[in-house]
Amino acid sequence: MPTESIHETIDSVYTAESRRVLATLIRLLGDIDTAEEALHDAFRAALEQWPREGVPANPRAWLVSAGRFKAIDARRRLARFDALDEVGEAADRRTVDPVEWMERESVEDDRLRLIFTCCHPALPPDAQVALTLREVCGLTTEEIARAFLTPAPTLAQRIVRAKNKIREARIPYQVPAPAELPARLDAVLRVVYLVFNEGYSASSGASLTRHDLSSEAIRLGRLLVDLLPEPEAMGLLALMLLHESRRSARTSASGDLVLLDEQDRSLWNRGEIAEGTRLIERALASGRAGSYGIQAAISALHAEAATAEATDWNEIVGLYDALLRLDPSPVIELNRAVAIAMRDGPDAGLSLVDAILDRGDLREYRFAHAARADFLRRLGRKKDARSAYERALKLATLEPERRFLERRIGEL
Repeated sequence: MPTESIHETIDSVYTAESRRVLATLIRLLGDIDTAEEALHDAFRAALEQWPREGVPANPRAWLVSAGRFKAIDARRRLARFDALDEVGEAADRRTVDPVEWMERESVEDDRLRLIFTCCHPALPPDAQVALTLREVCGLTTEEIARAFLTPAPTLAQRIVRAKNKIREARIPYQVPAPAELPARLDAVLRVVYLVFNEGYSASSGASLTRHDLSSEAIRLGRLLVDLLPEPEAMGLLALMLLHESRRSARTSASGDLVLLDEQDRSLWNRGEIAEGTRLIERALASGRAGSYGIQAAISALHAEAATAEATDWNEIVGLYDALLRLDPSPVIELNRAVAIAMRDGPDAGLSLVDAILDRGDLREYRFAHAARADFLRRLGRKKDARSAYERALKLATLEPERRFLERRIGEL
């Protein structure tokens, strides 16, 4: 094989296998930093040896083996003056039959271990997100920093602190026991959804969406469903796919925001809608669907309506009632109020939103004031609507949203 072709093969192996190799090396070596260094050493060895010896039959097993032995050699060199090489022996004790490195079940268990470790509740939420994107998805520190509008050095420190916490607190590299799984899975799903939301509706900046982040979240969601097909994992993946299906219709050619009822539904991705609908049907059929499953069911009702007018708002209100019982929060109350306004008229929605704001909830939440402004606009109360839109504008940091609110104010 020509050297250039070998290098292309190594690049493709890195893209397809590096996260699996890393996850297994963490299990074998017991430390994330050591495993990352071993991963890089293994690929350097591949660049040196594969052009001479050819691509091995199982590149992943070769890379795991090469990385592990290089890490053990490095540790022994550092400990060569010690009477007992504890580090090397500890790594040896973690060794498994190399045949296991080829088995899908063993490798995929490692990936699941890595996800749960990165999302351990002992780590701060922002560190969970950063570490998951870095170790599970393979994004660079610079890519993550750019996506979340955070200085790269700050993001790097966050990741370093998280790794140190894992090491010092001896956070186990394992899938939680069945009794712990529901609570721990919730944390993982929350991290994945945070990543998706930042990509689907960016918190600030010039663009409404960041496709790279939402794509990574969907990739993580697929991985979770493959490894752990729990109803809520299916519900979250369905929810993300159904939201993502509308991406191309959410902005105009000039980058301006297009509301759901004004979107060109022919632009919606029918493949993602079909996949999301199948997933949510499976989740609901289990009888154990949770918050993500109900939200996905709401999105599926929007997706199946041929026009905005054909939307089954009565069914959507019923689902929001169920969601509010399961996961009460002011934001869900707000979304329910919007659905009720679509079913019963803006007066009904306005009284519900005013009640939320009067008790002190969501006063700094731009969508609450935007919803209130829309109800007032539809009721013909222009002065009050303008005031509410101006309040929402003060809280908005995303340029397409600001332009939309400014247009509404101009129309009034």
